[in-house]
Amino acid sequence: AEVRVERRFVPESCPRAVRPGDFVRYHYLGAFPDGTRFDSSYDRGSTFNVFVGKGQLIAGMDKALVGMCVNERRFVQIPPKLAYGSEGVPGVIPPNSVLHFDVLLIDLWNSEDEVQVQTYFKPEKCPRTVQVSDFIRYHYNGTFLDGTLFDSSHNRMRTYDTYVGIGWLIPGMDQGLLGMCVGEKRIITIPPFLAYGEEGDGKKIPGQASLVFDVVLLDLHNPKDGITIENQQVPESCERRSQTGDFLRYHYNGTLLDGTLFDSSYSRNRTYDTYIGKGYVIAGMDEGLLGVCTGEKRRIIIPPHLGYGEEGRGKIPGSAVLVFDIHVVDFHNPSDSVSITVNYKPSNCTVLSKKGDYLKYHYNASLLDGTLLDSTYSLGKTYNIVLGSGQVVLGMDMGLQDMCVGERRTVVIPPHLGYGEDGVEGEVPGSAVLVFNIELLELVSGLPEGYMFVWNGEVSPNLFEEIDKNRDGEVLLEEFSEYIQAQVDSGKGKLAPGFDFEKIIKNMFTNQDRDGNGKVTAEEFKLKDQEAKEEHDEL
Repeated sequence: AEVRVERRFVPESCPRAVRPGDFVRYHYLGAFPDGTRFDSSYDRGSTFNVFVGKGQLIAGMDKALVGMCVNERRFVQIPPKLAYGSEGVPGVIPPNSVLHFDVLLIDLWNSEDEVQVQTYFKPEKCPRTVQVSDFIRYHYNGTFLDGTLFDSSHNRMRTYDTYVGIGWLIPGMDQGLLGMCVGEKRIITIPPFLAYGEEGDGKKIPGQASLVFDVVLLDLHNPKDGITIENQQVPESCERRSQTGDFLRYHYNGTLLDGTLFDSSYSRNRTYDTYIGKGYVIAGMDEGLLGVCTGEKRRIIIPPHLGYGEEGRGKIPGSAVLVFDIHVVDFHNPSDSVSITVNYKPSNCTVLSKKGDYLKYHYNASLLDGTLLDSTYSLGKTYNIVLGSGQVVLGMDMGLQDMCVGERRTVVIPPHLGYGEDGVEGEVPGSAVLVFNIELLELVSGLPEGYMFVWNGEVSPNLFEEIDKNRDGEVLLEEFSEYIQAQVDSGKGKLAPGFDFEKIIKNMFTNQDRDGNGKVTAEEFKLKDQEAKEEHDEL
């Protein structure tokens, strides 16, 4: 009589079958032909663990296990000569007993085995693979060879984060993770002598167990890494690159290495504005924003020690590599002044604009990235101001100086000489550098500093009498106004250009009306310091 084997259940996939010399872990029920049970591994709550074909089992069992797959179930019938023979086992198995075993194979390995790696997904791009001393973040499911799950990082909703190759992991894992790319998925099968060995881990993993890890790599860096800059798109003309202490406005998308978006300035519809090189942003960003041009796009890859470290922040997990795709909108330095480029100057350019002149000009206003904010051309009328009187932003007052009629210039105004940190709601972003293309069309010379009205010729010695038409010794605002108007009309006098006539007159009158009663008497009335000068600018 020989051993009889009935293959009661055979799994669809059987990557490997038992050979003599293999180590197996199996469950079994042992019974006599009449069904009386004499032994069961299930009752002991642990598998039977043994080498096959080395005489550690009864001869019939050594034979019956050969060719078996993990998860296969066999009914085995063993004659006494291949079992306990004519002796039996006193008190357990009578002499000459035929034995029936119901066997389920749980695990199988050989002391010659190595770690097995099967990659079942690899991303197209793999710029870098896991090396010894790298730090990685990965998800895994851990199962035994029979498919039973013993652990999963997915269930804990957080990655497993560790150094590789320096003994933080079981040896088989230290080995099995090497060479992986971010995004790669692989199955790592580890024999027990490269895992938890004969004792197991004292918790869920029994002794002598093979382990199977289904791993996906999410993140990878080395503590020695600096930042990496990729995908640079630099505009053709780049006259200036950012330096420490500059103030930058930029857009960005922030993702993790696996592509997960954690933040975007575009979604907020406003740029991120900051000083660079001063510690206002994470160290990697401070460095990655140096040397950029306005309009440049670049990708900045930042290892965690130059990002948010082991703790992470908000949607950013601890020890995460960060990928920022940035677009520089503009930058300036707080020490910048107005920059003026003359694009056209007429050949006859002797009369230059100065403080107090009344100017009429056209302009296009845009941001550094070319976004048009405003244009007088589209309105079809000029913009008119008195230069240096605070009617425009300081940078514009500076940019319009010393210009002649017909001249065209480009004036670049930093925010501290423009609309500042607040900008103009709905029109000019905060901290924006402005670009004005200006064409001066008309210039009316102003009066000397501080004058609102000047005489073109000699001043009449009987000035008060001339103004006081009805000779009642008092001059009212109306009389005063009529007189000045007449002087201007006849060309004897000149008012400061660009201001409201009535406002100037009222101002001049109030300055003469020293007691404020609405009338000017001869005593009150003086030419200041008796100069050929009517009134000081008190507007």
